[in-house]
Parts: sequence; C-alpha cells; structure tokens
Amino acid sequence: MMEPQPMKVAIVHDYLTQSGGAERVVEAFHEIWPDAPIFTSVYDADHTFKSFRQMDVRTSFLQKLPLAGTNRHHKKFLTLFPMAFEMLDLREYDLVISSTSSFAKGIITYPHTCHVTYCHTPSRFAWRYREYVDEGGFGKLERLLMPWVIHRLRAWDYLAAQRPDFFICNSDNVASRVEKFYRRNSVVVFPPVNTNRIQIVEKPTLDYWLCVSRFLGYKRVDLAVQAATKLGVRLKVVGSGPDESRLKAIAGPTVEFLGRVPDGEVEGLFGNCIGFLFPGEEDFGIAPIEAMAAGRPVVAYRAGGAIETVVEGVTGVFFDEPSVDSVAEAMQAVSKMDIDPQRIRAHAETFGYDRFRLEMKTVIEQCLHDYRFRRQPSKMR
Repeated sequence: MMEPQPMKVAIVHDYLTQSGGAERVVEAFHEIWPDAPIFTSVYDADHTFKSFRQMDVRTSFLQKLPLAGTNRHHKKFLTLFPMAFEMLDLREYDLVISSTSSFAKGIITYPHTCHVTYCHTPSRFAWRYREYVDEGGFGKLERLLMPWVIHRLRAWDYLAAQRPDFFICNSDNVASRVEKFYRRNSVVVFPPVNTNRIQIVEKPTLDYWLCVSRFLGYKRVDLAVQAATKLGVRLKVVGSGPDESRLKAIAGPTVEFLGRVPDGEVEGLFGNCIGFLFPGEEDFGIAPIEAMAAGRPVVAYRAGGAIETVVEGVTGVFFDEPSVDSVAEAMQAVSKMDIDPQRIRAHAETFGYDRFRLEMKTVIEQCLHDYRFRRQPSKMR
C-alpha cells in the first residue's frame, strides 16, 4: 500500500520591498511551513527583512523589468500586477496561503488546491484611493491618469477577491471592510507580534515620547510632531518616507528625527519612553503592541485596529479628533494614569507568536477539512 504524499504548501505575498507588519506575517507563515516557497511579484532584498535571503523566494516577470523590483518604483507598474499574479504557476500545490493587501489574492489555483488568503486590508488603491495617492511617488501626469486606471483595477480587485476559498482577516476592523467591499465572510486571526524580544526596562528614563512609523500622509505623524512641539516636550521619531521634509519643517526644537533604526535600538527606545504616540488610523497596528510589551502606555486615535488592541485607562489613552489639541490633551492625560508596566505587558503578550501559530494552524486545518468535504461527490441514491 502506497503511503500518502505529504501536502505541498506555497506562500504568496504581494511584494517583498519593505519591512513592515505584513512581511512579519510572511516570516511567521514560513516558520509554520518551513518548506513552502514564497511567491511574490518583486523582491528588493535591501529594503525588506534579511531573513528572506535564507528562504526560497520566487518572483514574477516584473522582477526582470528595469526599476520594477525596487522599493521606490514598483508602484509605477500598478497595471501589470494582476497579470503577474495570474501567471504564477501554482498547480503542484495542495494548499496556497496568500498574504495580501492588494494583488496576491488574485492568483489562479487548480481545483485540487485549497486557497486561503490572509487579508491585511482590502486594496487601498481601489477602495481608499485618496489615501493611496497621498502616499506619494506619483507625478502630475500619473495623478491625471490614475482615476482611469483605478476604475479598471477596482473591478479586477473585486473579481480577484472571489477567487480565494477562504478569507482570514487580521482584525475585526478589516473583516468589516472585506464584507463591505468584497461581500466575503471571514474569520479573524490577529497578526503576530514578537513580544519576547522586548522587555520592560527596570528604571526607564521617561524623558521623551516616541513615534515609530513610515512617513506617509495617512499615518498622521504630523499630529504627533505638532502636539509635542505645542507642549514643548521631547519626541523621538523613528522612520522615513515621502512626508519627511514636510514633517521636519513643522517640527519644533524638542522633536528629534532618528531615521531608520535597527530593531535592537528600537526596543530600547520603547522601554524608556513616557508613552507611544499612534496618531493615524491603521488596519491593525503592530507598533503599539510592541510599546505595550515594554510596559509603556499608548496614545492612540480612536479608530481602526487600535480599538481592538488598546485598553483605555489600562494600557493607554484614546483621542477622538484628529487634531493637534486632541493629541496634546491625551498626552497630558497619560500623567494621570495609574501605569502598571507588568499589567500593560501582560496584555501585549496575548498578541504573541505562539498564539498566532496555534490559531493559524487551527484555522487552516478547518479550511482544509471544509474544502475537502464540500468537494466530495454526493452519494448515489
């Protein structure tokens, strides 16, 4: 009797051109399925996590086009991404897990393949167009043509969202958007946060506030910068991006821009700050949980994923209006909190890697069971 062949698994991700929460999810997927190759459109090894250099990363035809495989220019090839993912050859795999905030869900799989997508957000270019354009990187002519391009891509994006057999979302916030825009049901598995690498500092300096973010318009780092300037308190800002020159122009003398900082240094910054500023609306938001893992409170806008991760009055303070005064008031309210670093950290640990691995394995096993069951032929009567 022949032994059953082991299940072949593939991981698909939109693009590996930056170092963010979505890429951390792909890392975690690879830990669960270490033999799975990672298919993606383009790969820029210098601008994403070094761990991917040890993995089997396979790119699309876009990688061979001039500039397409770079961090700064890949968005200029927006109209080619649907074709790039539809051309990926995934016929030999039994299970394909796509990690997506845009195109990866549009892969075409064979009938024997179960396709599960982990959705970070519905495609921002299609459904939150203004935010996408505000991120920068588009010239005048491109901005003029973008509405016509996006109109066609929006139709493709909806069609592509019907291809996965099952949807997993990274938060209830995203699950509600998936239901709204794609008319798809989903289950929620919060993304993994490596809380183990961050520790509480025994005697923190507590002499500055901290903000860690990419410098994009919708991240609202400007609110953090202006609030710290107004209050005359120290603020350390970690990150980079197209909004950098504008942010530096509005910053007062108490605001310090540190640029891109290695993970090891960021951990120390978390542990010694008064509190962490999270002024934008995010799909989920990993950085606030990292701050909480260091036992520090979070000041967050009451919207998006922060509502699901920050406990008001316990692990942080919310502000309700995206204004400088509202942020400043919330920062002042932190001084009135009964801050318990151990309690804050315990809450952060509920979002750790062990929880993510267990939940993902459980959900994927259920997806495979349901997929096989519904594909069985009905009994003859």
